Order: sequence, then C-alpha cells, then structure tokens
Amino acid sequence: MRGSAMDSVIMVGVDGTDTSMRAAAFAAGLARRQSARLVAVFVAAPSAWVPIGAPGLAYAQAETADVLADELREQISGAACDLGVCVSFQYRRGDPYRELSRTADEIRADLVVIGASTGICHRLLRSTGSRLVRARRWPVVVVP
Repeated sequence: MRGSAMDSVIMVGVDGTDTSMRAAAFAAGLARRQSARLVAVFVAAPSAWVPIGAPGLAYAQAETADVLADELREQISGAACDLGVCVSFQYRRGDPYRELSRTADEIRADLVVIGASTGICHRLLRSTGSRLVRARRWPVVVVP
C-alpha cells in the first residue's frame, strides 16, 4: 500500500449483481480491518441494443441506471455505516473498464476489487475484471 493504513483507498466496482455485492462485502470488510477508505463505483454502460434513432429508449435506459445507482448508493452506504467504514459512492457512465480505470487512477486506489463475471461471453472473451488484472496498474482482487 502506498501510505499509512489511514491513507489507504480500496475501490470496488458494483453493478447490483450477486458477485459485485459479494465484492462490495469483501472490500468493506477489508477496509474495516485496514482502517482504509472505501470507494464504491457504479458504471452505467450504454446498451449496444438501443438504436441511435430511438431517443425514448435511450432515455428509459438512463432513467433505469439512475434508479439503480440510487438504490446501490443507499444499500452500500447503509451496510458500510453498520460496519463503521467510511465509504463514498461514485456514479459514472461509459465503458466499465475505462471508467473503473480512470476512477482508480483519480482516487489513487491501493486496491481494486471487482466481482467475477458470470456471463459465458465475458468469461471467454474479455471481462472487465480480467482487463483490470491485465492492466497491471493496481492490485486487483476478483471475487467469485
């Protein structure tokens, strides 16, 4: 870790899936034990299935992401408060790998925690977790 324990920052990517919530619980427990600051990041990725000429669908997708972000913020903040962990929540839009990488660099994360992908396509191709590991810019824990 870069500084003292109180200067440590653990970042966790969340998206509401079971694996991401397990990752958040793991990261919160680690932050508690190490007296580190926890930063939870939700990235709303635009769907490739929304046609460019369909502004109504794009708006509905953005609205759904906003609601999910609010729910995740409340759930994670409540759980972290119960553990006595200082947590901040960031909501980003875009490609999850790029946004998580950018955020980890901005906050000078000492550790990045992410849930394992459950989709077969992601596991065979390039999941966000595997891309973060291959970047070799931060220690990364992929929680099953």
